[in-house]
Amino acid sequence: MVPTAATFPASQAAELAVVERGGFIESRHIGSAIAISPDGEIVQSHGDPSALILPRSSLKPLQAIACVTAGATLDHERLAIATASHDGTDRHADLVRDMLTEIDLSEDDLLCPPSWPGNSETRHELVRDRAEKARIRHNCSGKHAAMLTACRVNGWDTASYLDPSHPLQLHIREVVERLTGTKIAGTVTDGCGAPVHAMSLESLARGLHRAGTSSEQSPFALHRVAASLLRAVRENPWVVEGPGGDDTATIERFGVFSKKGAEGVQVIVAPDGTTVAVKMLDGSNRAGSLVALALLARAGAVSVQEVAEAAAERPGLRVLGGGEPVGIIRSVV
Repeated sequence: MVPTAATFPASQAAELAVVERGGFIESRHIGSAIAISPDGEIVQSHGDPSALILPRSSLKPLQAIACVTAGATLDHERLAIATASHDGTDRHADLVRDMLTEIDLSEDDLLCPPSWPGNSETRHELVRDRAEKARIRHNCSGKHAAMLTACRVNGWDTASYLDPSHPLQLHIREVVERLTGTKIAGTVTDGCGAPVHAMSLESLARGLHRAGTSSEQSPFALHRVAASLLRAVRENPWVVEGPGGDDTATIERFGVFSKKGAEGVQVIVAPDGTTVAVKMLDGSNRAGSLVALALLARAGAVSVQEVAEAAAERPGLRVLGGGEPVGIIRSVV
């Protein structure tokens, strides 16, 4: 369990982005953010990055690393989908289905909830075909398939793999603590049914920073796996979300590792190891990648001009009036 009302209060938050309509600031996004340099120094801090948050799907990279260090043999697209919050397209579903077939399991063995795909075209097609919600279409099905793969390799029970006391979950907890450098503050249940661990935004950033500065030639298996994971994501951006998704677009354009989490969490790791983490207090994800990229630009890890151009091109950041652009969502950090 975690302490009641663990997330930081508004009085400890900083303004990170605003919604501007015709020159009028209509809404403000407040929260916390942190940027860590390649050598591990905190170079930017906003709000209270030391306060507890739930990283949600931004924890997936560390969970995926743990699955591989537990023995799951995953690489390339299969390693990338282990950390994905995918849109449930046929391509995503086929990839997860192949992973399950290889370990003699099926989508019925997944314990994530049956879902419609996030991709609207795929969803409409399934509805026209009178299909039903399916576990394999859930955006976390790749993570669950990776967990099941680790269980099969070790002979662990596959029916209880989400139990916090299961050997796999205990191993994940240990790996998360090793990479973040801090003890887990508490554990609750994520939207997909898996355990998610409370930690500070700084701890989350530290964990991704360690992964982002790891080498595939490291003498330590944990660091080799971490480096391989980030490379797999950068080489297969379509896997991580899908066409038009913020994470996929960010990875494709900037060559970074990008992973959002529900309720306004976003982490991005630049190729040089510069790492940023953002938590929007209102739980909105619409400005998370924008703020994270702005922090990376201020740290010199990506081009300021390219961030501005990318922001102008993203439909989700445009404010419309009568169907025409009349404003924009912009970062203020």
